[in-house]
Amino acid sequence: MKKLLQICLLLLPLSSFASAGISLESADADLSDSKSLSNGAKLYVEYCLGCHSVKYIRYLNIADDFDIKQNTVLRDIAPEGAGIYDKMLTAMNARDAKRWFGTTPPDLSLIARSRGADWLYTYLKSFYVDSSKPLGVNNAVFPDVGMPNPLWQLQGEQVAVFKKEHGQEVISKLVIQEKGTMSPDQFDEAINNLVNFLVYAGEPSQLERRSMGKYVLLFILLFGIIAYLLKKEYWKDVH
Repeated sequence: MKKLLQICLLLLPLSSFASAGISLESADADLSDSKSLSNGAKLYVEYCLGCHSVKYIRYLNIADDFDIKQNTVLRDIAPEGAGIYDKMLTAMNARDAKRWFGTTPPDLSLIARSRGADWLYTYLKSFYVDSSKPLGVNNAVFPDVGMPNPLWQLQGEQVAVFKKEHGQEVISKLVIQEKGTMSPDQFDEAINNLVNFLVYAGEPSQLERRSMGKYVLLFILLFGIIAYLLKKEYWKDVH
């Protein structure tokens, strides 16, 4: 039953954002940007790993795939005491998490694949203050979400501005009420890095596949040229 609930949380209809009047923003996911990926991994460990695992990724994968030295990963990205072969698992007790949040926070290995990078990017930027909620916040993209805003110190606190639409109040925009430690542009870049990492986590092999793809295309081109010249050689006597 617990597994089913987690799956349902991940697969809620993407149309849930539409009723809030908030449009999805475009995420600039670039898996060739190793600096963005490493910054995203660092942000994930610092602000997300406390509740959410990414169980298919080891710190060794980050070192190998992002071209970073292993001791640098352990020093700058991994939590204190982690080993290079450790998986990115949360230390939160599942029983405690269920008592605090009503359900165990799901593993986020496939969140970017199930929701999409644009949805995830907009979601992480769309928390706002809502005193009617147990945790004091709500989300314009995912109404009544059962989690706090882990990045509020970086972004600051937002409030929602409502408008009437078809007889119902919907959110027209979100406004920063109290500034965070980052400027809006810095926060956008940080969220983009975080989403970039989660896109990678959803399919780590795509880095190798994309790199190999260039050589495959080059081989096909060269083979095509050779095949064309061979065809001309065979057919020159026919004409």
